Amino acid sequence: MRLRIPPALKHRRFFYVWLGQLISVAGTQMQIWALFWHIRTLTSQPIALGGIGMARIFPVIIFSLIGGAVADSYNRRTVMFITQTTVALLALTLGLLTQFGLVSLWVIYGITALQAVAIAFDGPSRQALIPNLVPAKDLPNAFSLTSMAFQTGAVIGPALSGIVIAAAGQQAVYYINAISFVAVLIALVLIGDVPQKVSAQAKGVSLGAIREGVHFIVTHPIILSTMLLDFVATFFASANTLMPIVARDVLKVGVVQYGWLSAAQSVGAVLAALVISQVRELRKQGPLFLGAVVVFGLATVLFGATSSLVVAWAALAVTGAADGVSTIIRNTIRQLATPDHIRGRMTSINQIFFQGGPQLGEIEAGAAAQFFGAPFAIISGGIACVLGLFLIVRKWPQLISYNGDETALAGATAD
Repeated sequence: MRLRIPPALKHRRFFYVWLGQLISVAGTQMQIWALFWHIRTLTSQPIALGGIGMARIFPVIIFSLIGGAVADSYNRRTVMFITQTTVALLALTLGLLTQFGLVSLWVIYGITALQAVAIAFDGPSRQALIPNLVPAKDLPNAFSLTSMAFQTGAVIGPALSGIVIAAAGQQAVYYINAISFVAVLIALVLIGDVPQKVSAQAKGVSLGAIREGVHFIVTHPIILSTMLLDFVATFFASANTLMPIVARDVLKVGVVQYGWLSAAQSVGAVLAALVISQVRELRKQGPLFLGAVVVFGLATVLFGATSSLVVAWAALAVTGAADGVSTIIRNTIRQLATPDHIRGRMTSINQIFFQGGPQLGEIEAGAAAQFFGAPFAIISGGIACVLGLFLIVRKWPQLISYNGDETALAGATAD
């Protein structure tokens, strides 16, 4: 297949944001995986790794709905300026505290929670901004490229985290992450003002505006079902926080191999996103989405059952590819089925499901590993993921026949 320039990249403002995210995500992923390793060096208790999930999810639950109303009421570009600067300063603070020996588990949890607050406001504005940068026909392509940027950064970040820790110390990772956010800030300057639609009900943050967003979700089954399926899959089959334990205690490898293992999922996701970016029109999106979730669960079972580094890496790569496909499809479904004036609130509710699943899943996985061991926690989670899919499809069978052209709301602009 001959590679072509994806149509979304031909839109200048989207290209700037896409490139900034690619750089920033690499730094963020370096920090995420370095935090897991950092915690494992401070304590050998698996449940302590689950604490990271708790520190992330509560701010998301508390502030996401407010963040969605902010994204629909105020300039999304300005909101991103504030949130990106905040997370950069927090990463810098974590680096300084680590360098001077002032870090502890509670310091890590506290800074992680503050970063999660900023992300609760950043996510709705960032995702709702994308449909304003490309026309509706290029939106699936834009989301495949966004996924590719995220996953490419997630390949580079974990792969480098182990090397950076070994060569320059834990704090170096946090400093690099702080610097990486400058790329997004530059992109936001270059794109200039981005017009957005604001409804009368969304002028300001209010309970009425939040209720409007919740009502929209519950009255659109195709959106609600994809959110619930996303939550169930990532809640049960999230094994990221157990990676240091699997690396050290099951596979018997060191920090560099841990970095490679941590990057495996993103390698698979990048390849999947690259393939989808070359597809002009994505059809039979429902069956493809459901099939991807099944593959995700089964590959998770394989990862939990093996003691081979090669097999574990391959299984994780498959989970990444499957998750990448499902992410692109569900994001496209939601954004095309949502009017611009309510996209921030829709995204904020989705953010609770999207981040709540894996973060609460980290707590569940840590607790299960504490009592039954890491392999059991991972294998049982993969099985529960597949079972959960069948229950959701039984409730919303329209997912099986969803093609992708049923709803296509325009409202996007491009230059």
